[in-house]
Amino acid sequence: MKRRTFLQKIGSILAVLGVTETEWLSLGNRYYQALAQPSPRKLALLIGINQYPKIPALSGCLTDVELQRELLIHRFGFQGSDILTLTEEQASREFIEAAFWDHLGKQAKPGDLVIFHFSGYGSRVKLETSPDTIQNALVPANVSCEPQNDKIVKYILEETLLLLLRSLPTDRVTAVLDTSYYAPSTVLGLKSRALQESVGAKLAAEELDFLKQLKTQNLPSTPVVLAATSNPKQSAREGLFSGFSAGLFTYALTQYLWEFTPATTIQVAFSHLENSLYKLGSKQQAALLSSEKNQHVTSLLSADVESLSPKKREALNSSSTLQEKGAGVLGFPDDLKNQLLPDGIIGAQGAVSAVEEDGKTVHLWLAGLPSQVLLYYGVNSRLTLATGEELILRSRTGLTAKAQISKIDNTTPLQVGQLVQEAVRVLPRNINLTIALDTGLERIERVDATSAFAAFSRVSTVVAGEKPADYLFAKLREISSRYGLFSLGGELIPNTTGEVGEAVKLTVQRLAPKLSTLLAAKLWRLTENQGSSCLALKATLEIISDISPRVVMQCETVRTFKTETSIKKSVQTRLIASLPPIVPIGSRMQYRVENQSDRPVYLILLGLNNNHTAIAFYPWETPQEPNTADTEPLLKQVVIAPSETLTLPQSNTTSEWVIPGPAFFYEQQLIVSTAPFSETLAALNTAKYSTAEQGPIAPLLNPLEVAQALLQDLHNASALKTEINGTAADSYILDVNNWASLSFGFQVV
Repeated sequence: MKRRTFLQKIGSILAVLGVTETEWLSLGNRYYQALAQPSPRKLALLIGINQYPKIPALSGCLTDVELQRELLIHRFGFQGSDILTLTEEQASREFIEAAFWDHLGKQAKPGDLVIFHFSGYGSRVKLETSPDTIQNALVPANVSCEPQNDKIVKYILEETLLLLLRSLPTDRVTAVLDTSYYAPSTVLGLKSRALQESVGAKLAAEELDFLKQLKTQNLPSTPVVLAATSNPKQSAREGLFSGFSAGLFTYALTQYLWEFTPATTIQVAFSHLENSLYKLGSKQQAALLSSEKNQHVTSLLSADVESLSPKKREALNSSSTLQEKGAGVLGFPDDLKNQLLPDGIIGAQGAVSAVEEDGKTVHLWLAGLPSQVLLYYGVNSRLTLATGEELILRSRTGLTAKAQISKIDNTTPLQVGQLVQEAVRVLPRNINLTIALDTGLERIERVDATSAFAAFSRVSTVVAGEKPADYLFAKLREISSRYGLFSLGGELIPNTTGEVGEAVKLTVQRLAPKLSTLLAAKLWRLTENQGSSCLALKATLEIISDISPRVVMQCETVRTFKTETSIKKSVQTRLIASLPPIVPIGSRMQYRVENQSDRPVYLILLGLNNNHTAIAFYPWETPQEPNTADTEPLLKQVVIAPSETLTLPQSNTTSEWVIPGPAFFYEQQLIVSTAPFSETLAALNTAKYSTAEQGPIAPLLNPLEVAQALLQDLHNASALKTEINGTAADSYILDVNNWASLSFGFQVV
């Protein structure tokens, strides 16, 4: 769109507001400073809306803006003056469109990088020009034109936004939309960012006029748009974390971008995000929303995976399908990986946000820690700066923390913006499983549930939405006289429902084995440190075929990359096509684990199968005298020598790992340590297994005991526990130099 046309449009918007263009520019100075920057520049417009008139408030949109802003400044090298944020009542339709032109359109030049982010409600609206067509739209702060007339809405059509993005004079445009458009009649669990369509609502005439003008322009650029959901009926959810709320998609995305290196950031982000979102309690799947070059990929990503035919599922899993269409790895443009991160940037768990006057105490922003770890990240945890100084954590509230430099004689001044990397993780030993009681339960039902759950020693309850929780106890929507355990996103956990008409206490009592399993899984998830481990490890999950193995997912520690060449080589082998990774029932699977360090490492594998039952890899030792009667099976330590590769289970007919039904999510934690897993194997050996169960990956009968033994083994491997006085007795102390824990997740179909 020509500058004059844009100015005319902005002038009409400002006239409606009763503001002259000069006054608007003056007003804009209160939001940002337009500074001359060397080309290329990095510009961002971030929008977050929690409070809407006459609409239930959201909780995490302002945090999303903060997450993105801190990420762009400290991780991507943006200048704070080049980031404009519009929040709450500032984020009206008129101000959003005006700010888009004034901050982005007037300043961006060819080659500049532009980021647009929106967190808030989305909805659907019919167009008067085409009554049978329902379009997706973003809901600004001023929802309706007039308080007395809520049928004329000031939504921003998704089509309008895409055309605005295409109007910018640079090809380096990325938009992140943490919203959704289809609001189900009932929402169980996490709050949804989709507003119910208003019957008879009409779009404001000026929005239609603006769209009409945009359609007449030649807009050649193709933006990349990352959406929080891939299916129209999925809801973008927001969760309650450790002292703050945030959009699940924004939090998972920004946390991933903090930790991971340039070459691996975008290509594998969606597969990683799928795993992270599932752990946060939601099945929403991120998607590449629009790009003419990636139209084929968009259609696949927007499909409901479970409804695809086997042939289409195979197409979704095929790396060549994407590359034959010219979509690049994972359907992204080939140069997208270079758009965000500068060369040579390191992964981090956060950054220094402020330095106190004494020069020894700093405030930290810790958005790079995995969400499940952040909640329990304890005092005396240690982080290091690139300059070598070590910081000791003294307190933490939400995403912010206060730390002190460990050596008081250090003369290197601390600086705001310095990245911090995890060195020592301190976790409490008394971690409970937290169950949220759905607000849809009657008061007496909540009382009974609270009493019943209190009978379990390591289970606590909260009211849903008031404090962070792991799972949700609620009524089944189809049969209100049955109770069950759900993910925070409202998905029923297999084998957790009571009988019809059964009392709350009886249903809860039935959950005893499942609660123990879920707590165990929570504990071993706390070991995840792919972004911070200093052990060089690479693991590939493969489907075995008669021709050649097909890669499903690949993980590797990211602080151990040594050269740019090795990074690029890693990316070339990491062609994960499906989002999320999909494994058909009956597939034969194996892991290929490469120890790229200079030390031997020991290995253990734990997880939840698609029945939500605990499983483990059992390294059975062959008896010396196989003909001896009543020979008790033994487990041996799995050791991988330096620069060696181990395949597990071994590819032979006697130790196959075959994926059974049903269709559900499957997750595993692959953990290595520089010290033997002595207590873990001892705990595994205490369970009584029948001969039929002595497969390579089999049910874990005592998951909680094994998980506790695992943490103790990692604690024992740390040489620092004696240096942290008063902490070792009630905490686990884990040194990133001595362990690596990689998370794998895939959908069974």
